Amino acid sequence: MQLVTREAGLSLGIANLHFQSKENLLAETLRHVTKEYNDGLLAILIPESGTSQASLADTLERLLDFQLSHGVTQRQKMAVWFAYYGEASARPVYQKICSSSDRLSMQKVEELFAAVINEGHYQDRDPQQLATGYLALIDGLWLNLLIAPRVLTKARGKGLARAYLQQAFPKHLS
Repeated sequence: MQLVTREAGLSLGIANLHFQSKENLLAETLRHVTKEYNDGLLAILIPESGTSQASLADTLERLLDFQLSHGVTQRQKMAVWFAYYGEASARPVYQKICSSSDRLSMQKVEELFAAVINEGHYQDRDPQQLATGYLALIDGLWLNLLIAPRVLTKARGKGLARAYLQQAFPKHLS
């Protein structure tokens, strides 16, 4: 707590008053980064009322751009995500926050993929299976960007994710 409050320019007393414990501070940090990610994801997948709805092809492009954007793939932010994921099995509050976010991502990406499948009249495509594979690919790319940034660049990672989507939806991504 002392290190965090010193970095934030706050007194330890203020942090203790607001968060009561280091565990509460860590849980709130996880909630904050989770909300930030989910807000970005939902802004792409659920357009605000009164705005023109992007084509499904454009939505796929925006999803890909967002998930491999600088805002999402900052090294410090990814390190935070993976640290929490590593602790989630031992800390129920982290597991609850992470699994809730993962379920939301899965639901919204699956809904997008189902709409693309319907619009493109793709045969033998399972939106749940494709969404699971896509999100697993994204998680793996994030991990590789964190631990091996010289081996996998963001551009190459985006190319790999694009290739996955092109295989699934060739009429929507050229």
